[in-house]
Amino acid sequence: MSTITKKELIAELSDTTGIKHADVTLMLEAFMELAVMHLAAGNEITLRTFGTFDLRVAKGKIGRNPKQPNSEVMIPDRCVVRFKPSKELKSRVASVPVHHVHGLNGKGEHPLNGNGRHLES
Repeated sequence: MSTITKKELIAELSDTTGIKHADVTLMLEAFMELAVMHLAAGNEITLRTFGTFDLRVAKGKIGRNPKQPNSEVMIPDRCVVRFKPSKELKSRVASVPVHHVHGLNGKGEHPLNGNGRHLES
């Protein structure tokens, strides 16, 4: 697997639709700006058959500076964007052969465990 950039998506959309590259760029930029604006206003964005973007509150926690592990810093509550995939997207992704996904270990598990920390090797 590789990372697909915005530039590559624009080129593919332009090639697929026959819409000029500049027009696709304007549309994608406008979509992203509107999405940010609506999320910042506390709105949910639902794209049927794709998924839903919404805001959640990430609870504050105590953080530590790795260079000064004895000093604690309070990280306040903050808003984060959450994406919830649609049933159709989940279904299509579930059919991807596990060996095609880069970063998975031999058991089909992500190298990060359930709490977001790397598994010990």
